[in-house]
Amino acid sequence: MKNKKFITLGFASVATSMALMFSSSLFAESSIKDAQASRLQALEKFTKVISIVQQYDVDDVTIEELIDKALDGMMKNLDAHSNYLTQKDYKQLKVQTEGEFGGLGITVGMKNGALTVIAPIDGTPADKAGLKSGDIILKIDNKSTIGMTIDEAVSLMRGKVGEPIDLLIVREGKMKPLAVHIVRGVITIESVHAKTIGKNILYLRVASFDKKVVEDVTKEIKKRKAATKGIILDLRNNPGGLLDQAVGLVDTFVNDGVIVSQKGRRKAETKTYTAHTSNTLTKVPLVVLINGGSASASEIVSGALQDHKRAVLVGENTFGKGSVQVVLPITKIEAIKLTIARYYLPSGRTIQAVGVKPDVIVTPGEFTTHKNEFAIKEADLKKHLQEELEKVDGKKAQTKEDKKDKKDIITPEIFNKDIQLKEAVDIMKALVIIKG
Repeated sequence: MKNKKFITLGFASVATSMALMFSSSLFAESSIKDAQASRLQALEKFTKVISIVQQYDVDDVTIEELIDKALDGMMKNLDAHSNYLTQKDYKQLKVQTEGEFGGLGITVGMKNGALTVIAPIDGTPADKAGLKSGDIILKIDNKSTIGMTIDEAVSLMRGKVGEPIDLLIVREGKMKPLAVHIVRGVITIESVHAKTIGKNILYLRVASFDKKVVEDVTKEIKKRKAATKGIILDLRNNPGGLLDQAVGLVDTFVNDGVIVSQKGRRKAETKTYTAHTSNTLTKVPLVVLINGGSASASEIVSGALQDHKRAVLVGENTFGKGSVQVVLPITKIEAIKLTIARYYLPSGRTIQAVGVKPDVIVTPGEFTTHKNEFAIKEADLKKHLQEELEKVDGKKAQTKEDKKDKKDIITPEIFNKDIQLKEAVDIMKALVIIKG
């Protein structure tokens, strides 16, 4: 009897399991069918709208034009960096990445729906014309930028070297839009500049992340390693560049741990980049300067160094560009640019639309002091007497060595005109004293 009872229970269990498997299978099939039906209904609605527009629209629009407009609208509505590339757009993109062109020397992005200057690149026509990070571009040669994609704007701003272009911009603090006239030039970028402050502070300015940044920074650190007790890394108005260079720069200062992770829907788009002790060059105190023109790769560097408690960040909140785009061809002559992943800092926080907040907030400006006009110091008297002597004997010609020395040194007079840099220097002096 007991055996029969167990056999009956066994059959009941198998039957229940089979019933559950069968119902799960039916549920899965039902879900697939529902998804397929929903997809067909959506496609049917899309086809119906195209048919109605083609039939009743006041203009005679072809089916190809309607599809292009539909694709363009769909891609624009995904996010600010995704878009549909027509044959003309795709061709221009290839020229921009493979050929030589004349440009202005600015990086632009979409912020709150407006075409915004992320940063002018040092020494370029845009920089010399006075464009600033945060400027909103209203018009490009009398063409409104409202509703314009980043790629459309970039293609309008590129052109032949020597050709002029007029921009109408809105700047914070200015009552009226400003007209800016710029002459296009060949954009050549020197990404790394090194100078010294005092006897033991190394100042490294990284203007953008090109393929030689890690190599050049490494060279400068090694050259001055014996005398360096602290490093100021200036990433202000750095619009970004190559991810591997950003990762490599952090690896120069950090022993181990995650530098940045990239996460997307597909497994292939999910990656983690880590630091290695063998790549660490220095452990001296580090201060990083950032502002609203610091974007993408420079946000990865500053954010990772902040999360590892390896650096003190000084300046203003960064731009907030922390997404990954790829160009995917859909035909031989057309493509789409699509956001496939987002970057995350070691702590897990995102950069996209949020940016990196500095540890010490300092707005740009000059450092002003109240000088006692009646107090004459020995140094002032010597300077005055030297000037009087030069009037009699003739001014001593400045040698090439003198010029070179001045070029490689940031004097107190220079950083007093840059209050963010002065704050960084003051913090660095304190860190050097604490470390001993």
